[in-house]
Amino acid sequence: MKKIVFATNNAHKLEEVRAIAGDSFHILSLSDIDCHDDIPETADTLEGNALIKARWVRDRYGMDCFADDTGLMVDALNGEPGVYSARYAGEAHDAEANMAKLLEKMNGQTDRKAHFSTVIALCLDGEEKIFEGRVDGTIAVQRSGANGFGYDPIFVPDETGISFADMTAEAKNAISHRGRATEKLFQYLKDK
Repeated sequence: MKKIVFATNNAHKLEEVRAIAGDSFHILSLSDIDCHDDIPETADTLEGNALIKARWVRDRYGMDCFADDTGLMVDALNGEPGVYSARYAGEAHDAEANMAKLLEKMNGQTDRKAHFSTVIALCLDGEEKIFEGRVDGTIAVQRSGANGFGYDPIFVPDETGISFADMTAEAKNAISHRGRATEKLFQYLKDK
């Protein structure tokens, strides 16, 4: 089974990606390779941040790697929080505070359209590839559901009518932005 590093320490992301990979690949986290670096995310695009993280592992640890960056883009807020989604309410990466800030900014908005985008950067055998996934939906008026993480309790994909947090992990992975980008990544790796 091919081993590849996923440049994350986010347990939720790791669990999602491992579920999508199944038995096809052995996905290692940053802690699995003893990488405890605070990898900077200083780009102003999702693609830029994903590339920074993947290149960091390749250049410092010499391992094939992929990394993602995800953003929630809200139409009525001119694309906010976008590339700053994880730290929208501050550097603490506090999901509850991020959701509270977003819901407050959306108070009274009638246009609640939004989309999630995930960009995955792959560094493999000296080459770099980019894979993207997107899901369109709306921002709910209030939180719903107990599953998932991040903005999942307030994001309602168009396909379902219920929040990501109201869905099972399998159902979410089948339509999510990360699921779609990851499927493209693993299809590429299987074809290599």
